[in-house]
Amino acid sequence: MLILIGYLVVLLSVFGSYVALGGHMGALYQPFEFLLIGGAALGAYISSNSGKSVALMLKAIPQVFKRSPYTDKAVYMELMALLYVLLNKARRDGLMTIENDIEEPENSAIFAEYPRILRDPILMVFITDYLRLMISGNMSPYEIETLMDQEIEAHQHEQNIPSRALAVVADALPAFGIVAAVLGVIKALASVDKPPAILADLISKAMVGTFLGILLAYGFISPLSSAMERRTVVSTKILECIKVTLLASMNGYPPQLAIEFGRKVLYSSVRPSFGELENHVRQAKAPAKKVA
Repeated sequence: MLILIGYLVVLLSVFGSYVALGGHMGALYQPFEFLLIGGAALGAYISSNSGKSVALMLKAIPQVFKRSPYTDKAVYMELMALLYVLLNKARRDGLMTIENDIEEPENSAIFAEYPRILRDPILMVFITDYLRLMISGNMSPYEIETLMDQEIEAHQHEQNIPSRALAVVADALPAFGIVAAVLGVIKALASVDKPPAILADLISKAMVGTFLGILLAYGFISPLSSAMERRTVVSTKILECIKVTLLASMNGYPPQLAIEFGRKVLYSSVRPSFGELENHVRQAKAPAKKVA
């Protein structure tokens, strides 16, 4: 939502100031220059990316206009309560007692208590996969940590593909604007025998290309790229929270302390206080006993 507000501010600031200074909007209406710049940028993007990259972009663009699910403190409270219940049950009754829960989480009474986490496929795969490895007992905490780091790195790289591609497009747009301007100047010079008024009109139209290229780059595409990158950072941080919590449990810390490790890696804007988390976890103990 903020990105739409930002776009509106850009449009009002640029075109409002132009009109206030006595400019006429009709002079900026050059659809073929827009087609030239936009088409060249699109063609360059397609030629420099794979089909998978294009698919990721088509998926990422609608998401960036929505609020990230990982900016709500309640999601982290729910996540840490879930991890506490699972780790507490495993510590009290043995790791094998949570095997059915992680093999069929959609049928698990524990996971049913935390619908936000259950609906998130990325979090569910990460949690269940590493709990499954913990149950196997064949890997050390160091080995699992290395594997987690590699998976988180792969996740971050894949999620950043659209933002990096857009950043390249944003860098190229001013140059395509110059291309449009140069072509316009060439057209104007070919009409040098025309009256000064006509020649000035042609030159002014040519300059619109440079204007459009810079405006699209720094007013729209670059902010969109930055917004995508921020979403990736947030989605990576929640995986790091799960990683730290599970590793703390593997290293022998009790569940209450393990989730405290996870709490500490969160950003301050979504990190619950010690008291908030303790009270929330205390409420989660009753369902855990009932399931056990």
